[in-house]
Amino acid sequence: MASNERTRILLVGAGGVGTMACYALESGGGAEVTAVLRSNFDTVKRAGFSIDSIEHGKGIKGFRPSHIVEKVPNVSDEGVSPFEYILVCTKNIPDVRPTVLDLIEPVVTPGVSTIILMQNGFNIEKPIIERFPENIVLSGVSIISASEPEKGHIVHEFMDSSKVGPFPSLKTPTEKSEAAARKFVELYSRCGKVNCQFDEDVSFTRWRNAILNMGVVRMRMTQHIIDDLIKPIMLEIIVTAKAAGVTLPEGIEMDMIRLDPPDEDFLPSMGQDAAKGNYIEWVAIVWEPLQEAGRLGVATPTLRTICGLLRGLQAQTKERKGAWKAEFEKDNPYY
Repeated sequence: MASNERTRILLVGAGGVGTMACYALESGGGAEVTAVLRSNFDTVKRAGFSIDSIEHGKGIKGFRPSHIVEKVPNVSDEGVSPFEYILVCTKNIPDVRPTVLDLIEPVVTPGVSTIILMQNGFNIEKPIIERFPENIVLSGVSIISASEPEKGHIVHEFMDSSKVGPFPSLKTPTEKSEAAARKFVELYSRCGKVNCQFDEDVSFTRWRNAILNMGVVRMRMTQHIIDDLIKPIMLEIIVTAKAAGVTLPEGIEMDMIRLDPPDEDFLPSMGQDAAKGNYIEWVAIVWEPLQEAGRLGVATPTLRTICGLLRGLQAQTKERKGAWKAEFEKDNPYY
């Protein structure tokens, strides 16, 4: 790559996490980002993003990626040059269309595009690898606390710490996958203000992140929510991870519970979605670990209870949005 040639990256999902990733990539000077904006396209086209960031600065006005589009381009039909990276920062909600696969399918160039899933959850790579076995698929785990309280306005309150590494694949050589991951880490880190590292153990990082998603300050204040709900879930995840061959550090549950400073009560992403009346990522974050536990013979009663509650909450949201009709199906035993 020539010194003045920038790497073409398509960003799908320009909310809090996606926009801050885009800002870091563009600030470093090595990336030319095309951002797919859906709900916030008109706002950003008119005035750009406004950003208040703990790392990049407060009061940033008028930020725009190199290019913005309203929908994912179809590279073959529209004659668009292939993207080297497709960075996916959307919510992962496989029980609601369009899915991640639906969104990115038109833009993936087989054997060329590296797909980065900077999303929460387990087994999120499986449908992508199955559909695009010749493409490199990378795991991206971001701990950042960034949100979009209003369209086009990003609030970034916690240091950007990201890990990027390859998901195992039968058809993409390990060396090639690792090289693609390391190149992206270098592009992301060029701005000099973030902590982005190559992830040598994707499984460990994702199991650890499952615990990280559980801690909030107000729950700590009540104490009983931690004792009766949060800690039992964490311990079930630790046991499941160990059965899956991933040993998490001793005492990690308390480290994660106390991670957020006592004077900062950041609402986790699923809580933000629920508060906004949006779909939640219950499948990727809760259902998949529960299925893994069942496969390994690990009892997870607390996780199962939480999964049932979240599934019910998702059904309510689907009904409100017209995606599910409340009626008895023929095979329903409770009719």
